[in-house]
Amino acid sequence: MSDLSKRLSDSPVLLDGGLGRELIRRGMLGAEPSLWSANALTEAPDLVQEVHEDYLRAGADVIITNTYATPPERLSEAGLGGQAEALNREAGRLAGSARAAVGRDALIAGSLPPIRGSYRPDLVGEVGEIEPQYREQAGYLAPHVDLFLCETMSTPDEAQAAARGAASTGLPVLVSYTIAGPPSPEGAEPRLRNGQSLEEAVEALADLPVEGVLLNCSYPESISAAVPVLRGLTDQPVGAYTNAFTHIPDGFDECADALDSDERPNQREDLTPEAYGEHVENWLSAGGDIVGGCCEVGPDHIDYLRTTIDGAAGTRRAAR
Repeated sequence: MSDLSKRLSDSPVLLDGGLGRELIRRGMLGAEPSLWSANALTEAPDLVQEVHEDYLRAGADVIITNTYATPPERLSEAGLGGQAEALNREAGRLAGSARAAVGRDALIAGSLPPIRGSYRPDLVGEVGEIEPQYREQAGYLAPHVDLFLCETMSTPDEAQAAARGAASTGLPVLVSYTIAGPPSPEGAEPRLRNGQSLEEAVEALADLPVEGVLLNCSYPESISAAVPVLRGLTDQPVGAYTNAFTHIPDGFDECADALDSDERPNQREDLTPEAYGEHVENWLSAGGDIVGGCCEVGPDHIDYLRTTIDGAAGTRRAAR
């Protein structure tokens, strides 16, 4: 049994919140917008570690590496292909240093993101084409992490490729899909961003060593409608961690200017820690096992969710 499975057997697991937007909120505006949070690995590594530490102090059980912008192909397009190994390993090292500094018994998840842009199912490519790239990035991260999180997957093929690449290391793997929004009319079936169903999303992972299926980087209202559906499709752990964007474009690159701005024009003002906590309580009540936050969900939110998680854990133990 993996360390993740052991934790899930006793309590819901709390992930950290968004890293890239939190770095920007603290003043990290990189010279190359296409690299987004990857800039901080060379320009402000202490700031990356600081954010990890703040999430740990807020009570996160799992912190996620700053590798969302470091797939080798993406770095190559920015003229940094020769730095892929160094940047990914640095991200893993910073997460480990944060854990040691805080002294919290937390796990480190290696982030394996979409290679060619978030929310772009049209750019995913064939499984055989992109799997080697995931395998390469996972190999760089493996010595520094406890598990992998293949996140913001927009198609089953993308999820398969990422999961296979991650599983090649022998470490536990979680897969998280992003779903379409805004919330569908009541009773409508939740869909991935390429239009496929959650059933197809789960079936695509059935023969792979994946320990749980999550939903992320979508509207919390959409996620709240989807978690009960996901729970009914698998006996594995399920969960969610959403963003707090006012608008989620069809292509993540369409909001690049907003993401690389300290004015944060795309941030929802209504998703306070308490308001976000209500959504998370709904996910836990629907059978969610793993929760946390994505873009614009910060340490204050995670601190509030710690109390929510602890209460849910007590309720589950009492029900046994």
